[in-house]
Amino acid sequence: MKKILFIAALVLGSFATKAAAPKLFPGVWQAKLHREDGAQIVFNFDVQTGKNGKQVIYIINAKERMKVDEIRVTKDSAFIKMPFFDNEFKAAFTKHGGLEGLWIRHLADNDVSIRFTAEPRNNVRFKTSEAPKFNVEGRWPTYFFNPNRKDSSFAIGEFQQDKGGIVTGTFLTTSGDYRYLQGVVDGDKLKLSTFDGSHAYLFEATITDENTLKDGIFYAGITAKENFVANKDANAKLPDERTLNTLRPGESKLDFTYPDLNGKKVSINDARYKNKVVIVTVGGSWCPNCMDETAYLTKWYEKNKSRGVEIIALAYERTTDYEKSRKAAEGFAKRFNVTYPVLITQVTPGDPQKTEKTLPQLTGLKGFPTSIFIDKKGNVREVHTGFSGPGTGEHYEEYKRNLDKLVSDLLAE
Repeated sequence: MKKILFIAALVLGSFATKAAAPKLFPGVWQAKLHREDGAQIVFNFDVQTGKNGKQVIYIINAKERMKVDEIRVTKDSAFIKMPFFDNEFKAAFTKHGGLEGLWIRHLADNDVSIRFTAEPRNNVRFKTSEAPKFNVEGRWPTYFFNPNRKDSSFAIGEFQQDKGGIVTGTFLTTSGDYRYLQGVVDGDKLKLSTFDGSHAYLFEATITDENTLKDGIFYAGITAKENFVANKDANAKLPDERTLNTLRPGESKLDFTYPDLNGKKVSINDARYKNKVVIVTVGGSWCPNCMDETAYLTKWYEKNKSRGVEIIALAYERTTDYEKSRKAAEGFAKRFNVTYPVLITQVTPGDPQKTEKTLPQLTGLKGFPTSIFIDKKGNVREVHTGFSGPGTGEHYEEYKRNLDKLVSDLLAE
């Protein structure tokens, strides 16, 4: 009898070992999105074990660590759902423990995908072959253009470079920033990338001297591509964000009513907002800069709401369907513990009539996010287009100082 019990214990022990939950290799990985034109958008992620024993992933872009905790691993596959922007990875394990599969973006009307691979125990972002010949640290006015079109766009690159040639920074635009970029100077080549589930960017350029970038190529997502050139200029500036969108002549107050995440109608004219300073934020769950703004404002609101300040978020999602939009906005709001009302406009960000349909008192929404500051009498006092997030360094600190001063001045009136 004892012999039988002993054999049974061995069998059960063997089964328990075989049934142990499969896991990703812990530590830093190198990941690549493989475009059909041959470009590879490179990023890193760190696999760790959380307090509950479950694995979590941190997407690494310069100083940012984006937590990803919806991970399912089977014997031969891994399924990783990103926390924002409705996208995911579906991949099979390779014989060396890496991953190979697809990065899938779920858009409003269809899904798009790109080949994805990841190698464990590899903390290199870009492999270098030469010591850096130049230092790109500084401020770079940059023009992005498509040779097949006449249009172009303007941004200002701000970069920092260490002694080893590691570069971090971002591009500033009138509607926000490109968030955290990280890369290298390899000889006379600049390489930068970022990935956050919405932004999947690769920048490559030749450095001809300390003040010139040429032959730049900007690879965005699965297929988009533009050229760029840049020349260093410490005094370069973007237009004042307060002048891009203003009130129409004769207008002074907003007037809107939209359903919140519970279907309840909320109006800017409700008693809750009387005799208070109100910030109306215009954004959506698809917008990375809106994510950065929401991350800051939710904490700021909890500290300042007792002073007589309110915030209303107007969500412009990728569909006009209330329920689909509500679901997207609700997940976004829960991630940041948003306690102020999030209202569903049921107007898409790409609608050319979005301003006329939602905020006709304004001259036109030029970018997401946009913040509208209203005084205690209900009058619009300032409209700010864009948001300089934490990836912009001092610009982010300046934003926080300006926000505190503007609200304090309005409360003091």
